[in-house]
Amino acid sequence: MLNNKSQENWFASAFTILELIFHSAIRSVRKGHGNAVIGLLMNIAQTMLLVAVFYTMYLFMGFSSGGIRGDFMLYLMTGVFLFMCHVKAMGAVVQSEGPTSAMMKHAPMNTIVAIGAAALGELYVQVLSVLVVLFIYHAAWQPLVIHDLLGTIFMLLLAWFSGAAIGVLLLAAKPWAPQAIALVTQIYSRANMFASGKMFVANSLPGFMIPYFDWNPLFHTIDQARGFAFLNYNPHYSSVIYPVVVSLVLLLVGLMGEFYTRRRASLSWGARH
Repeated sequence: MLNNKSQENWFASAFTILELIFHSAIRSVRKGHGNAVIGLLMNIAQTMLLVAVFYTMYLFMGFSSGGIRGDFMLYLMTGVFLFMCHVKAMGAVVQSEGPTSAMMKHAPMNTIVAIGAAALGELYVQVLSVLVVLFIYHAAWQPLVIHDLLGTIFMLLLAWFSGAAIGVLLLAAKPWAPQAIALVTQIYSRANMFASGKMFVANSLPGFMIPYFDWNPLFHTIDQARGFAFLNYNPHYSSVIYPVVVSLVLLLVGLMGEFYTRRRASLSWGARH
């Protein structure tokens, strides 16, 4: 009987946490804009604008898709979608409620719930934006053909997961050096405009340039996503295992750092003397 009671309590606690994450995710989605629909439309417009900017740049500068035969817009969107999902997930986690937030005074709220809610809320916004943009392209431009849809979706989720893992690591260090972490977050986001590899194909790079990019998990996910999306592209310089392992290690280190910071954080850290 004691075992059954403990099992029931475990399930009840898990359900309570999941319900709390669900409501916190809704709050994180609405936090960016008072009207959730307007906030979603703004994210869709931002994604479409980024695709249009890269399309115009490629058109006028005469760039090509690096030997990938297929839909050029799909080539652009695979890079832009994964870049947006990665960077937005990292930013949402870094901006989530910290250990000194007023929300932590309300049990059973804690920082793990806040992190999960921020990450899941951003995933919801990004996936919905991707679906809307793809539907508009499919209906208004030309039929969309993706060679391996499940593999491409998995790469999108991996880009989100790696961004969330990096966000957890930065969030753990944020109370110790908030201005430095804000600067690092901006530098990393801006650097990924080029370092993510969304503007070129990894197979087209000369060998001496590969080490400048293969440290980046987003570089691997974008290149692998194009391998799944296009029938005639086989990535040679990227892998699926690398971003998975790096993301798990960063998440583990970030959670350890967050636990350490949570036990030592103080409201007086930001006070002026």
